[in-house]
Amino acid sequence: MEAAVRSCGNPCVVGFDPTPDSLPRSLRRKSRSPVSLADAYLAFARMVVRGTRGVVPGLKVQVACFERLGWRGVRAYERTLESARDAGLLVIGDVKRGDVPHTAAHYAAAHLARGGADAVTVHPFLGPDSLVPFLDALAGGARGVFVLVRTSNAESTAVQGSALDRGSLCSRVARLVHRLGSSYRGRNGWSAVGAVVGATHPSEVGPLRRRMPRTLFLVPGMGVQGGRARDILPAFDRSGFGALVVASRRVLDPCREARDPERSLAEASRAFAREVADALRLRGDGAGSRG
Repeated sequence: MEAAVRSCGNPCVVGFDPTPDSLPRSLRRKSRSPVSLADAYLAFARMVVRGTRGVVPGLKVQVACFERLGWRGVRAYERTLESARDAGLLVIGDVKRGDVPHTAAHYAAAHLARGGADAVTVHPFLGPDSLVPFLDALAGGARGVFVLVRTSNAESTAVQGSALDRGSLCSRVARLVHRLGSSYRGRNGWSAVGAVVGATHPSEVGPLRRRMPRTLFLVPGMGVQGGRARDILPAFDRSGFGALVVASRRVLDPCREARDPERSLAEASRAFAREVADALRLRGDGAGSRG
């Protein structure tokens, strides 16, 4: 993942969460049956791939948007992953799976094996053994898993608590991720066991980084949810690596009414990438100097 970030010069990931209303105008005119929507989502995905290729390192694809369309949607999801990989983009499957071990093994096989995503999101709330099948997939060639630690949604604190409280659930999960991840560090010192840490909790990014010093963060919540690049700088090391920053609607929404959706996607993703890269470059301690 680090090589892809270095190649693009930014750590940005575009979130692809298609809905009927998010489609570009040319695709929105079509019928909204499951069959036509699956085709429209795939066509939209290929626009996003062409518009973001070479601009950002990867895409985060929300599987739920496809699954609700039945088997045709699942096929469109798989083809979306194929298109992204063929374009040289990293693909994170936002699947948020987690279950007892024998069931989790099926989820891991479905989403990481057989040409699935490079990495997936998982939740830890059934305990460490529920994560083991996903960790086993790392030995089979998967690039990573991202464990939910501190999510970006507004009411997450009601369950997860705050990282400022060492006894909170998110703090305990952070320690678990650090412990499990220590066995999966690559040559660059970063673990293949990552953590989802929302940009909407800026005061907690630093404490979570200290609890997970070699954990790659996946940081959602940029843009519409209010996250700002300067607030998540503690997630990064001095070379500008350590996190993948996600924006979805701020990149996709402008193309809805655009005459040239692909050009709009490219412009919006460049603006997103530039905002994050500039924040890293301007950071006083030298972060981003090699990025």
